[in-house]
Amino acid sequence: MGNFIYEGGVKTEIEDRALTHLQLVITAKLRRGEPFSFTWREDLSIGGGRTTVWMHASSSLVFKYSSGRQPSINRNWIEALAYTASAPSGLYLVPEPTEGTTGNVDGPA
Repeated sequence: MGNFIYEGGVKTEIEDRALTHLQLVITAKLRRGEPFSFTWREDLSIGGGRTTVWMHASSSLVFKYSSGRQPSINRNWIEALAYTASAPSGLYLVPEPTEGTTGNVDGPA
């Protein structure tokens, strides 16, 4: 389990493979100067609910991985995540699609 840390305080645990794919989408959008929101579900152990942060070029972001190994990249997952990041609802983690599919992008849970 890795960690995504926003502005030095707000953080969430995300599985390393998913975090890698989120990092690729987030950095690509910010590199292009495209701000967006990022929403995730909180674990029930801390009360559940959702957190949304506003991502912009000046955001302080940390992607901390528990493993030193870089996972293989699923281009379909990158495309599905990028689609959500460009939608009015903003970026949220969608399930990893299998090869040849684009995944379910109905909205944040």
